[in-house]
Amino acid sequence: MTKVLILYYSTYGHIETMAYAVAEGVRQAGAEAVVKRVPETVPREIAERAHFKLNQSAPVATVEELAEYDAIVLGVPTRFGRMASQMTAFWDAAGALWAKGALVGKVGSVFTSTATQHGGQETTLFSAITNLMHFGLVIVGLPYSFEGQTTIEEITGGAPYGATTIAGGQGQRQPSENELAGARFQGRHVAQIAAKLRG
Repeated sequence: MTKVLILYYSTYGHIETMAYAVAEGVRQAGAEAVVKRVPETVPREIAERAHFKLNQSAPVATVEELAEYDAIVLGVPTRFGRMASQMTAFWDAAGALWAKGALVGKVGSVFTSTATQHGGQETTLFSAITNLMHFGLVIVGLPYSFEGQTTIEEITGGAPYGATTIAGGQGQRQPSENELAGARFQGRHVAQIAAKLRG
């Protein structure tokens, strides 16, 4: 069975919600979905003062386990137009996997969240895609066959490079049903492509 890791970092829970929608899509395609998160690097007292969502149920991943999966879908919020430092630190520790070519030929994909409609969604997706390409992953995005990303009937995230959500300046907006549908679509698509590559 195709095995897909949904690996995320979520400060306030928006990316966490999207991660579980991606996992739904993976399972709809008949693959195994494993949801894990990267370690928090912000000191606990600072995270508590900033009201980080610290009670997330997903277990923390290890770098070493990345090679066990057929596909890896990253969920990362933006930090000034690029992926959050917690995810960057995790991949920076994966040099031994890079040196062995352990991830070459696996499927990689990304989804993100920003506070505003133009707050760096595409640059954040590409910052993560760049990392994945250095490790040799084959990139899968969110094709326009997911028609929800072209709607002008509502404010919505979504790009051909990956599913996205808009959180609002104070994190007050949760992922919409259309954004979650995009995440599920991306999960299905990744699982289907990964299954084909497994042969």
